[in-house]
Amino acid sequence: MPEITWQKSSYSGSAETNCVEIGATPHALALRESDTPTTVLHTHHPQLTALLRHIKTTTPRTVTP
Repeated sequence: MPEITWQKSSYSGSAETNCVEIGATPHALALRESDTPTTVLHTHHPQLTALLRHIKTTTPRTVTP
């Protein structure tokens, strides 16, 4: 697997941990949480775009224990 150059989300602030990071491979986009960098979610541009659009336009639900 090629080496991925990771880019931290601008919403993550200046801390080096607790960051969402994105990287690109020749065939997919990769997402990971900086606290668990070995767990990587691979997706493609249209699917990631749809997910981000959904997150931006959907009202969060409150989960009660």
